[in-house]
Amino acid sequence: MSTGNYPPAGQPEQGPGNHAGGPSAPSSTPFPADYAADYAADSTTDSTADTSAGLAQSRPDASQPAGTGTPAPQPSSAADQPGVTRAGVVWAAVVAALVLLILLIIFILQNQDQVAVRYFGLEGLVPLGMALFIASVTGGVLVAVAGGARILQLRRNAHRARLRQRK
Repeated sequence: MSTGNYPPAGQPEQGPGNHAGGPSAPSSTPFPADYAADYAADSTTDSTADTSAGLAQSRPDASQPAGTGTPAPQPSSAADQPGVTRAGVVWAAVVAALVLLILLIIFILQNQDQVAVRYFGLEGLVPLGMALFIASVTGGVLVAVAGGARILQLRRNAHRARLRQRK
């Protein structure tokens, strides 16, 4: 399927400064391999004028051929599409956190068997799901502390490097 970025063979390229019927500079971009097959399939219609008008309308930078009277519909560009926003990222993070929380609650509820836990001389009975949850949160806190220390170390080194550059 053609992307509609190239004019039909023998037709002038439409663009800034190139109008239908006027001289046009030769295109420096070669035709893609699938364009010839698409053009051949499109040229089986009753009129090649209909085909070239259809291809011109599918191009975002194409001007309307003279004499048709109706402007070509412009496809929406990437600038018209909404981008990624902080609110969207926060919303996605909240939804992901809620899904994980629901899965965690299900895990804890399914693992209610009492287990004996010993830690530095302390001993007690705790539900298995809660013991595993506490262990995983403790591991996460240790990783976060180590990562935070490394981030602070890198920031301090970068700050020192900037101070050396200014001297």
